[in-house]
Amino acid sequence: MKPKKISLSDIAKEAGVSIALVSYVLSGKEKEGRVGPEIAQRIRVIARELNYQPNLLAKSLRDGRTYTIGLIIADISNPFFANIAREVEDESRRNGYTVIIGSSDENADKAYDLMNVLINRQVDGFIIVSSENSERIVTHLQTIGMPFVLLDRHFPAFDTDFVVTNNAKASYEAGVHLLENGYRRIGFVAYRSVMFHVKERIRGYQDALRDRGIVAEADWLKEVQFDNMATEIRTAIDELLSGRVPIDAIIFSTYGLAVNGLKYFNERKVRVPDDVGVVSFGQAEVFDLYYCPISFMRQPIDVLGKRAVEVLMERLQQPDNPHRQVTIDAQLIARESSQRKPE
Repeated sequence: MKPKKISLSDIAKEAGVSIALVSYVLSGKEKEGRVGPEIAQRIRVIARELNYQPNLLAKSLRDGRTYTIGLIIADISNPFFANIAREVEDESRRNGYTVIIGSSDENADKAYDLMNVLINRQVDGFIIVSSENSERIVTHLQTIGMPFVLLDRHFPAFDTDFVVTNNAKASYEAGVHLLENGYRRIGFVAYRSVMFHVKERIRGYQDALRDRGIVAEADWLKEVQFDNMATEIRTAIDELLSGRVPIDAIIFSTYGLAVNGLKYFNERKVRVPDDVGVVSFGQAEVFDLYYCPISFMRQPIDVLGKRAVEVLMERLQQPDNPHRQVTIDAQLIARESSQRKPE
């Protein structure tokens, strides 16, 4: 015997409300329907308990949407992006959408191919963590009128929706933190890139030193190629620690750079923070597992992911609205790796 399919009327009867009210809540439109949060939560709980499964095909045919979002991230192996993907997926589900995820591996051509695949899958919109030289994706999506939000990274030359971290401010705060703890020769390791967020992190670091009266040596800034990171970061650290004016602290501009740098510190028997203080961008369990807990700039992954979905939902509902450009502050988590330097 075929099991009965649960309908909106079944949920309405159980909740003691109208079918229209249930429809508003389960389609993510409780605000438009002026449904109170307690009633909305009650309806969701009942729908879950009854194992309600919406008829997505009928809904798609009725609304002209597939209720899917294409999410292109830069590197799924990076815990930062993996966690952002989870937040986007969870928030999208709360809004009645399914997410199809692809990783570009920081490759613009692969990102472009992923975009075309997802367009052919008829996604309703995109959330994109851009890779370098992927401006043509933005151009193409704007040309065809496809809704999209740039997440974590954006291109200032384009007027788009985006949700990003205030990278210059975060880097500035990392530099000031080290300076206030007695470090004076602070190196900075970044990817060799023309991406705006990378340049902003470098700018924030340089501004922090300048504003505190520190004349930075040119060779305190090291830029390494993403595709050859494991090798180039070793050279960068060798030069920072053995240069004409050896550094006493390093800011790593990404999680990946920090992990590779810390591994090489162990090989060289460099002690943190006795020999060199450390602050990194990004957060991951490895920072807790290192013998000296690593200070880091915590980017609010949950807020970034949720706001990106929120902005995309608004774009889907109000396609002619002005673009929303959201900038969110990072938070310094100070730990033993950047503790006050002995006098």
